[in-house]
Amino acid sequence: MRRFERNPFRELPDGTIARVYPFHVSLEGLESKVLCRENSDYDAFVKIICICARRKNVILIIYAVVSNHAHCVILAADQAAADSFAQEVKRMYPMYYSRKYSDTSVMRGVDVSAIWLDTDAYLRNAIAYVVRNAMDNGASSVQDYPWTGFRGMFCGGTASRSSARTKVCALTKRERRRIMHTDDDLRDVTWLLDSDLSLEPVSICDWRYVEEAFNNEQSFFLRLIGAVNTAQMQSSLIDSPRIRMADGKLIRVVDDVSERWFKKSVRELPDDKKARILLYVCHTHRTNVAQLARVFELSREEVERMLGYDRRKVLG
Repeated sequence: MRRFERNPFRELPDGTIARVYPFHVSLEGLESKVLCRENSDYDAFVKIICICARRKNVILIIYAVVSNHAHCVILAADQAAADSFAQEVKRMYPMYYSRKYSDTSVMRGVDVSAIWLDTDAYLRNAIAYVVRNAMDNGASSVQDYPWTGFRGMFCGGTASRSSARTKVCALTKRERRRIMHTDDDLRDVTWLLDSDLSLEPVSICDWRYVEEAFNNEQSFFLRLIGAVNTAQMQSSLIDSPRIRMADGKLIRVVDDVSERWFKKSVRELPDDKKARILLYVCHTHRTNVAQLARVFELSREEVERMLGYDRRKVLG
């Protein structure tokens, strides 16, 4: 059995080989708006996610589109590439929505986030959380929800929905504009369309990465989808990372974590335990090295050392 590597080398859409890192990306509409009014909108959103991934040179792992938000997990060379992808989706989908409904406000003022999944457990829970969104938004079962990458997993790399398939690379320019909502030249992609002209998940997702992440065991994948703590993942992946806390509020968060974990003030902890809290705060809250240095009363060099080389490389 192939050993899972969370940060593997992969061929990016532009053909270059690079070490890539997993990120969770969330995109949400305004509370009073829906992003998808009709089935065709869900379909367009999935296609736009794929086009933006190709434009920004990232790899799509899995996705879910529901009425007022979308989630995906991607592989990117660094934080900047992941952020650029998220911003491109935020820019491109409202263009589609505005042309169709003459409404330019659907994602105005909405912050998108790309969070590095820096442990195996965090990655697996994020993947399960993305898929679970289908069930938490009205689907009777995740297998029956059409706008998620779930159907591309554990199917041996074969298309799952229909034997009638069309290659996106063979579409004419007029067909690309009508079906894929873009004028981008897609002659180099391996994406497939089913008989309904929806993208086949197995052709757009890195399904091998997901399967290896779950030890090539579908039962492991399904168990975690059923067991994932959606409230906790919502907090760590979406709510907390969107807002940069003031130093005083973040200090209170750090103190609370220190008391809960170690029954001591963070200032009384040795470096190894302090580093554990620092890493936790870094990936559950929007912050940076300078703020962490202030809050933990450390030098920038000490913070960077605790974060480790890979994190500095990924976050920039």
